[in-house]
Amino acid sequence: MSVKELRTSEHSTRDQLRGPAGRFFGWTLHGDGKTIKRGGVVAPEERLSWSRTIGIGMQHVVAMFGSTLLVPTLTGFPVNTTLLFSGIGTIIFLLVTCNRLPSYLGSSFAFIAPLTASQQHGFAAQLGGILAAGVLLAVVGIAVSVAGRRIIDAVMPPAVTGSIVALIGLNLAPSATSNFQAQPLIAAVTLLAILVFTVAGRGMVARLGILLGLMVGWVFAFFYGGISEAARQTVADAQWFGLPHFATPEFNIAAVTVTLPVVVVLIAENVGHVKAVATMTGRNLDDLAGPALIADGASTMLAGSFGGSGTTTYAENIGVMAATRVYSSAAYWVAACTAMVLAFIPKFGAVILTIPQGVLGGATMVLYGMIGLLGIRIWQDNNVSLTNPVNLTTASVAMIAGIGNLTVSVGSIHLEGIAWGSIGVILGYPILRVLYSKVGEGQYTLPR
Repeated sequence: MSVKELRTSEHSTRDQLRGPAGRFFGWTLHGDGKTIKRGGVVAPEERLSWSRTIGIGMQHVVAMFGSTLLVPTLTGFPVNTTLLFSGIGTIIFLLVTCNRLPSYLGSSFAFIAPLTASQQHGFAAQLGGILAAGVLLAVVGIAVSVAGRRIIDAVMPPAVTGSIVALIGLNLAPSATSNFQAQPLIAAVTLLAILVFTVAGRGMVARLGILLGLMVGWVFAFFYGGISEAARQTVADAQWFGLPHFATPEFNIAAVTVTLPVVVVLIAENVGHVKAVATMTGRNLDDLAGPALIADGASTMLAGSFGGSGTTTYAENIGVMAATRVYSSAAYWVAACTAMVLAFIPKFGAVILTIPQGVLGGATMVLYGMIGLLGIRIWQDNNVSLTNPVNLTTASVAMIAGIGNLTVSVGSIHLEGIAWGSIGVILGYPILRVLYSKVGEGQYTLPR
C-alpha cells in the first residue's frame, strides 16, 4: 500500500469513528473523489473532490433559478431578498435534518396565488400571511415528529389534498389570461418556447424549460420594444453591490386566511421529497418527515419576517441528483452560499424585474395550469375514486369556489376563493363521509 493510500485509509477510518456529529462539516471522501463506482451513489454524508462538489453545487443553483426567481417576479416581491432567504432557508434545512436529507429550499409556487389575491392588503400584510403559514407548517412538523406521518393521512387524505392543490393553481387562471392579452405576441412566443424546451428538450434543457422560455421571451420583447426605456434605465442605474430590501410583516386576518391553505401543498412537497430521496438512496428516511416540515416552517417564518417569499423543497434539484447520482449535502451548502452571494448584487435583481407583462403571461399559462393539474395527479397516484359522491361533491364545490374566486365578507373580513374552497373541503369532507357511510349508500362499501 502506498503512503497516499495509507493516509486515505486512515482518514476514512477516522471519519467512521467520529460518527455523524463529527462528520457534520467533514464529509467522507467518496472513493478517489473523482469517479463514482458503477451502480453506486455519493451518499449525503459523502462528497467528491471540492472542485467537483462546487461544480455540482453550481448546477443546483442553476436548477433552482427558474422557479425561485419566478415567484418574486410574478408577485412583485424583492428578488434579491427572496434569493437571500432561499439560501439561508437551505442552510436551516440542512442543519435541522443533520445533513441527512439533501435539499434546496426555493420559493414555493403555492404562494403565488394567495400573494396575488392579497395584494390589495399591502406588502406587509402579505408577509404576515407567509409568517403565519410558516408557523402552522412548523407546528404540523412537531406533531408529525411526535405522532408520525399517520396524522397527516388522517386529517388530509388524498381526496382533500388534491382538491386544495388544484383550486390553488386554477384560482389564478384569470390573472394568466389577463397578462397574456396585454402583450399577446410576446406572450405567444414565450409560451411556444417553454413548450418546445419542455417537451423536445433533454436533460437540463428540459428541466430548465421555463427559465429558458422566459429568456427567449425576454430577448424577443427586448428587440420588439416590449421593455420600456425606464426599465432599461433602472438596470443601468442599479448598483453591482448592495443590501437586499428588508421589510417587517403585519397581520391582516383576510391575508392570513387566504395564505394558510398553501400549508397543504408544502406538507405534500416536503413529505414527497423525503420519500423521493429515500427511494434514490435506498434508505429509510421516514423519521425525517417531521424535521423537514419544521425546517421548512422555520425557513418560511424567517423569510416572512424580513421580506422574502415562502419556501419549499425543490423537485428540480431532485432531478440534478438523479442525473449526477450525487446526493452529497456538501453540494447544497455550496448552492446555498452561492445564492446568498448573488442576493447582494442589486443589478441582478433589477434585470429580473424588467421581465414584461407578456412574458409573464406566457409563463403563467403553463405554470398555473401545472399547479392545478398537480392536484389531479394526487388523485390519480392515490386512486381517489370520483364515482364516490363524497369525493365528487366536495371536490366540485371546492374547485368552483376557487376558480370562480368566490368572495364573501364576514364582517370586515373579506375571504376569497382559495380560503372558502379550502375551508369547505377540509370541513365538509369528513362530515359528508360520515353521512355517506352511516346513512347513505356507503354503509357497506366506501370507495376511496
